[in-house]
Amino acid sequence: MDVLAHLVPAEYRWIGLSDGRVTVYAVCPPDSSQRCRIEHRLACSEQQLPDLWPWLTALRGENARRAEREASAEPPVLAEVELPDVG
Repeated sequence: MDVLAHLVPAEYRWIGLSDGRVTVYAVCPPDSSQRCRIEHRLACSEQQLPDLWPWLTALRGENARRAEREASAEPPVLAEVELPDVG
């Protein structure tokens, strides 16, 4: 996911390059509108990590709730609809 770079400590910022690769971006402070990626393990609700940043803790909690909702969701039941004959 892409987040505002100024919210992420320098050693955790991954900036996308024009050729599609990413690199750790340790320049401080970044431009206020610049976005960066963070590692999956930091946002994954299944990983046990310390509370690095309050917004990340909130994101991990929401990811856990969303995964739980999706896992327990019933597949939609499609109503049978009678279509008119063409012809």
